[in-house]
Amino acid sequence: MKVEVNSTVASQLPPSRGAKPVSSQNLAATQSSTEDRTTFHSDDTSVQALTSLAMNTPEVRQEKVDALTQSVKSGEYQVDAAKTANAIFESGDA
Repeated sequence: MKVEVNSTVASQLPPSRGAKPVSSQNLAATQSSTEDRTTFHSDDTSVQALTSLAMNTPEVRQEKVDALTQSVKSGEYQVDAAKTANAIFESGDA
């Protein structure tokens, strides 16, 4: 889809919130001093909720994981596409 910037429809659009015109001189200064930043905010409620979720997550049955990994690597494990599709369909994720 092509959008004509100077069309009558484009001129009727509301201006972007917080948009400020930038001159090429200001743009060069902004680009040279731009840096990435991130912040992390947490509160006790979210930390407690995440802790509770982690504590209620079942442990990994490493023996089963290792046995299955070995079966896949050796070629013994064969995936039945029909059973996989049926399980996905019945779980409601389809």
